[in-house]
Amino acid sequence: MLPLVLASSSPYRRELLARLRLPFTWSTPAIDESRKPEEDASELVQRLAREKAQTLATTYNQHLIIGSDQVAVLAGQILGKPHDIMRATAQLQAASGSSVHFLTGLALLNSTSGRCQVDCVSFTVHFRELDENSIKRYLEAEQPFDCAGSFKAEGLGVSLFRRTEGTDATSLIGLPLIRLVDMLRQEGVQIP
Repeated sequence: MLPLVLASSSPYRRELLARLRLPFTWSTPAIDESRKPEEDASELVQRLAREKAQTLATTYNQHLIIGSDQVAVLAGQILGKPHDIMRATAQLQAASGSSVHFLTGLALLNSTSGRCQVDCVSFTVHFRELDENSIKRYLEAEQPFDCAGSFKAEGLGVSLFRRTEGTDATSLIGLPLIRLVDMLRQEGVQIP
């Protein structure tokens, strides 16, 4: 098996990838994550996942490189990471009683052969009606300012949900493991 590299600085993605019990390293790719004109959310996350993997291919030229990127979409608008309490409050107020669609782009690049598998996995969160005090308590407790959508699904954020729908809950955290296992198997990786 070629060595695995995760093209990400995200501790959440590292924790998810560790579930597969495969040895891996990680490196932070330096790319421009700006959205191109007329690019929809699905195209954006797939392009960024692919670019993250390709950026590391020169350094890791005999590896399987995993790239991933995620956006949250509410009422047709892409929500970025909030970075502060004011933006996080606004995101959760907008999500209250609504549905937020998470699109996670995934790429697996075999830097030896040049083959790159790319996909987009969607997952939807249906939010409860959230009052101002609930939002404030949640944000103070978990401070999810580095998370698209302003919550951590693997933590207390689940208390904000009415229900979820999708084929792979790990995609909500940023790395769709079910689809990744499919891609790894196509490269001959035995799991488990």
